[in-house]
Amino acid sequence: MRVSGTTAVLLAAGAGTRLGLGPKAVLPFRGQTLVEVIGDVLLSGGCREVVVVLGAEAAEVQASTDLTRFVTVVNPRWQSGMASSLLSGAAAVDPSDHLLVALVDQPGLTKPTVRRLLAHHRPGRVTAAAYRDHLGRLRRGHPLLFDVGLRVDACASATGDAGARVFLASHPELIDLVDCTDESTGEDLDAVEHLHLLA
Repeated sequence: MRVSGTTAVLLAAGAGTRLGLGPKAVLPFRGQTLVEVIGDVLLSGGCREVVVVLGAEAAEVQASTDLTRFVTVVNPRWQSGMASSLLSGAAAVDPSDHLLVALVDQPGLTKPTVRRLLAHHRPGRVTAAAYRDHLGRLRRGHPLLFDVGLRVDACASATGDAGARVFLASHPELIDLVDCTDESTGEDLDAVEHLHLLA
């Protein structure tokens, strides 16, 4: 039996409606597009493979990016919420691999953060990047690394726009927080006031 590696599912299906600039996946970032940069960070950080989940304007996103080094899947139900994209991506992951879930709209993600999550992961656990807020409190963020033994249950609980939040809320005892504040704020690129994250 092959030793479990870690495959990342990069959720990049959204239309970027709140930001108003089209799909975030194709926003210019570091001389490439956001989806290309984040995908490369996940690979370089130690993930065995990266599955990119597209949805909104998928054909246009594929035409304007080079995703040949990743596995690409298109979620036709992307408008139903994050859960359908998570399930679409997870279905393309080797059943013997751990599952790392990352967001395309987190430009602060770094290779050291990915390496740190992989290094801290323990069997049967969820390993979550965490970031300190302005009061110094450690808050769970992304990426999230699900042990291969938890993948089925985590995906079975995914519904609507909640993704794996239902599973995480039901099993707080399984979650290990890994402080990544020294690498990033963990902020998502959700609105115009967050565009500074692309600088």
